Amino acid sequence: MALASSSTVLDVPTLVSQLMSLERRPIDKLNTKVASYQTKISSFGTLSGLVSSFQTAVQGLKSSLQGYSATPSDASVFSATAANTAAAGLYSLNVTKLAQAQNLVAVGQASDTSAISSAASTVAFTIGATSTDIAIPAGASLQDIRSAINAANLGVTATIVNDGSGTPYRLALTSTATGVSNGISHITIQAGGDDNINNLLAYNPTANAPATPTLTQTVAAQNAEFTVNGIAITSASNTVSGAIQGVTLTLKSLTTTPATLTVARDTSAIETAAAKFVDTYNALVSQLKSRSAYGSGDSAAPVLAGDNTVRQMLDQLRGVFSTPASGGTLTYLAEAGITTQAGGSLKLDSSKFGAALAGNFNDVANLFSSATGFATRLDAWATSVVQAGGLIDSRTTSLNASIKGYNDQIDKLEIRMKALQKQFTTTYSNLNMLLSRMNATGAYLTSQFSKNTTS
Repeated sequence: MALASSSTVLDVPTLVSQLMSLERRPIDKLNTKVASYQTKISSFGTLSGLVSSFQTAVQGLKSSLQGYSATPSDASVFSATAANTAAAGLYSLNVTKLAQAQNLVAVGQASDTSAISSAASTVAFTIGATSTDIAIPAGASLQDIRSAINAANLGVTATIVNDGSGTPYRLALTSTATGVSNGISHITIQAGGDDNINNLLAYNPTANAPATPTLTQTVAAQNAEFTVNGIAITSASNTVSGAIQGVTLTLKSLTTTPATLTVARDTSAIETAAAKFVDTYNALVSQLKSRSAYGSGDSAAPVLAGDNTVRQMLDQLRGVFSTPASGGTLTYLAEAGITTQAGGSLKLDSSKFGAALAGNFNDVANLFSSATGFATRLDAWATSVVQAGGLIDSRTTSLNASIKGYNDQIDKLEIRMKALQKQFTTTYSNLNMLLSRMNATGAYLTSQFSKNTTS
């Protein structure tokens, strides 16, 4: 009788892997929850961005309602901007002089790198009532002198111009600001200075010219001179603030006939801001609804389906829009051309809104910007949603706490998995050894029986 031989050997790695897959199911479930919560946090991050964009649009609308436009009759003569402190009106301007910066040019030099001075000099530049000393070292070249002047930040820029003559290198000094008060009144080389520096830089327009040419004025410092409604005004700069309340003028050219400036409410900017307000609100509400809706049929529910925080946000928004503003003849947005559509979106009737601005501006401003105005309340709502401790922050904090709790459980289970995997590997490796010995014994007995049978 023959004894069957067993050659069974366990595939320990595969067996342990299959067993560990079963043991890791609780960890897999926890990881799925963590991933789900992380997706929720990401979704709330998107919503937070949309709320912030809406808040920016709300604030922009409030700001635009305070704004004015400043429109020149001839943009080549001047431009203008108006702040919210401006006063509506029509102004007449005549520009007779433009402010300009002084320019002085020195006598030409054969080289801009050769030494000009043999002794150190101290040069005093007087600009307005301020005098500043600059040290010029012995052996300084024209380039060195230029660098020393620029490094002192006097309000003067020094450059070197090549005029193409036999002595082409000429030092040019230009005031960095326009106006008489910003021009150079004197340049004096103090006692003991080098004569060559004196001959190059000395400047005193009230004294007789020295034998050797010094700095020559090619452009005189000049103030702007103009009139507003016949009132004479002088400015050191061509950019003028304060001549007209809340308006900044930038003078560009002289007038031959009076130019006019019209300051009025900036209705174009308000209409643009209102359209932005509607667009960003619709984008926000669309996402709030789509991200929190329940799935239907074969479609999976969004990650925030039924989320209480999202429902709160929608309810609070509805509350703002259903509560009237007070203090004016307009109490609801629909009266100014912004209506609520089926599904909760807004629609802007540009014609009706423009007519309200033209015929009833103060009440439109009150509708949005008063203490009970819609923009005021929506701005406060947005802050309550996105600020630290607000609706979104509180919800994401709660989600992060849950994620931490799940991760702590996962860490503990991972420690158990390592021990369990080691235990399985040891157990089934030992079993494999036992099976191997049994196989060897079986093979031996089989051979012995075979010998006895054939003998």
